[in-house]
Amino acid sequence: EEAAATIVEGLRDVAAYEGEDAVFECRLSRETAQDAQWFLGDVPLQSNEMNEIRVQGTRHRLTLRKVTLEDCGSVSFKVGQHSSSA
Repeated sequence: EEAAATIVEGLRDVAAYEGEDAVFECRLSRETAQDAQWFLGDVPLQSNEMNEIRVQGTRHRLTLRKVTLEDCGSVSFKVGQHSSSA
C-alpha cells in the first residue's frame, strides 16, 4: 500500500482587498491525493464561479474570486490525516 500523501508546503496567510482574488497554495509529497479537500471555515469548497480549485502535479491551488468581507476567515486544506490552514 502506498504511503499517504503529506503536506510538504503549507498554506500562507493571504490579505486581499474586497473585489480582489485571494490565492492559496499547498504542495503535497506525492500526486495521487484523491481525498484532498479545501474548506472556508467549516464549509467544504467546490470548484465553481466563485472558487477555482486547480491541481498541477503536487501543487493544489484555491482561488477565491472577488472576495468580500464575508469571505474573511480561515481557509484550510486537508488531505488524509494532514491539514494546513491560513
